[in-house]
Amino acid sequence: MSSNQELVELQDTLYHSKNPTRRWLHCSRKAWLFDKITEYSPQTAQFSALEVGPGSGIYLPHLAQYYQQLMVVDIEPAYLERAQSLQNKFPHLQVQIDDMTGSSLPSSSFDFILCTEVVEHTLKSAEMIQQMARLLKPGGVLLLSTPQPYSLLELTAKIAFLPGIIQLVRWIYKEPIIKTGHINLMREKVLKQQIQAAQLSIIESHKTGFYIPVLAELTGEWGLSIEQYLARRLYNTVLEGGLWTQYYVLQKEKMKQ
Repeated sequence: MSSNQELVELQDTLYHSKNPTRRWLHCSRKAWLFDKITEYSPQTAQFSALEVGPGSGIYLPHLAQYYQQLMVVDIEPAYLERAQSLQNKFPHLQVQIDDMTGSSLPSSSFDFILCTEVVEHTLKSAEMIQQMARLLKPGGVLLLSTPQPYSLLELTAKIAFLPGIIQLVRWIYKEPIIKTGHINLMREKVLKQQIQAAQLSIIESHKTGFYIPVLAELTGEWGLSIEQYLARRLYNTVLEGGLWTQYYVLQKEKMKQ
């Protein structure tokens, strides 16, 4: 299997994993983002949206309900091919290769941008956020999510993907497991500095997801219930940096009358 195919297969697996914790971590993120897409999308379809880095395309059908003009961009052909496979169902979906660290798209083109689990894959996250801010129309919304560097999941991953250990992890999960490609995990403070530099306002923020190694792999639903309880207790405390995903609803300043 090619590395491109592995990427798409991994994305598909995450939301249907046989492991309760793995499934919950990704589905809870999807649920939160679905809610925010609904909440911040306009009541009329006469608006435009962009998804940066679509993965398996899990969010595209939801976005297509709200936007008459919908574009998806990526630098990874496998993800763009998956998005193209949805064009028969959603003919208003446009697919384009584009590097968001230096986008070729025109300024003030979109009312809404979704960028979930992308900025951690580039060392140029600040440039990417600035580009997305440039592409937003005044008053437009950027929905952004990315992992936290000191979550137990990310810390454990540094060990899990070591030679020899990754084979054991694959044997335990019996599902596609490949390296995360996370090269730029940012603390909340650092990410907020990049958001501020792009002149975006934080309208809303949130954090979800908690993982306990071994417990997640060996205890199934019982272990998941403990992780869910701890996730609720850690949120909005000094220990919330241990939660996996941070989310931001950002807005570009509206034009002054």
